[in-house]
Amino acid sequence: MAESKIAILSTVINFDLYAKSSQFFPQDIQKYVIDGRNGMHGLDSIFYMMDKLKNKNLDWLIMADEDVLFQDSTVFFDIINKMQSENYMVCGVRDGGMIAHRIYNPYAVNTFFSIINFKDLEKIWNKKEILKNHYIKKDEFRDDLSGLPGQYDVNSIYEPYYGFYFWMRRKNKKFLFLDAQMNSDQIANTVLYNDKVFLYHTWFARSYGINEKHTKRINNIFGLLHFEENKTSDPIIFKDKTFFLIQKIKKNYQRIVKKFKSKKQK
Repeated sequence: MAESKIAILSTVINFDLYAKSSQFFPQDIQKYVIDGRNGMHGLDSIFYMMDKLKNKNLDWLIMADEDVLFQDSTVFFDIINKMQSENYMVCGVRDGGMIAHRIYNPYAVNTFFSIINFKDLEKIWNKKEILKNHYIKKDEFRDDLSGLPGQYDVNSIYEPYYGFYFWMRRKNKKFLFLDAQMNSDQIANTVLYNDKVFLYHTWFARSYGINEKHTKRINNIFGLLHFEENKTSDPIIFKDKTFFLIQKIKKNYQRIVKKFKSKKQK
C-alpha cells in the first residue's frame, strides 16, 4: 500500500501539545491540521476536512486529535489492510459503552481517533444528506452490544457529528469497532487492536500547559512511550478565517429570532 495515499488529520486547539504528540505519528505520511482555536470542531471540522482534502488522491485518512499519543503507530497499516480486505469504511471506538465517561451512542464512533476509507467517502459524499441524518430510530441498528463493559444510550444524539456516522451506516457501510480500556488515572483511555494497546487518549487537550494536574497526568503518559525522531513532514495547516465570525452572526440571529417569537407569544 502506497504511504503517499495515506494521510493523518488533526483538529488542533493546543499546538504546544500537538508539537509533542505528533512526534509519535506514523512516519513518512503527510500530516494535515485544522486549526480549531476559532471553535471549529466536530461536524464543522468534518465538513471543512472534505472541502480541503477532496481531490488530493487520498485512499485512507487517519483522524487523531492532538491528545492522542501513539505507542505503536505501525499498527495503522495492519488495521488499514484489514479494512481494505474486509471492506470496512470506518474504524474507531464506540462513543458509548467503552470509555467510562462516554456514555452516549454506541452506534457511532468518537472522533478523537478514527480511520476512514477516504477514497470511498469521496464517492458518496453528500453534505445535505448528512445534515438530515442526525436522528436515531428504535432498533434500527442491530449491533451486539452485550459485551460492552460500560454504560451507553442507544437513543442518544448527544454529538452533532453522529449524523455523519449514521449516514454511512444507513448506506450499509461497515464499521470496525475497536476495544478501549481506562488508564490507571481513570481519565485517559487506551485503544487496542488484536488485544494490544497501540495508543493512549489523554483527554483535556485544552488544559495541557495550563492546568497543573492535567499537564502532569499527560506528561506521565508521554513517559510511557518510546521516542524516536520522526521523519514525517511538517503539517499543512488549514484555518477558516471566517468561521468564528459566521458562527457569531448565526448565534446572534438565532437569539433575535427566539426573542421575537417569545414576544409574539405574549
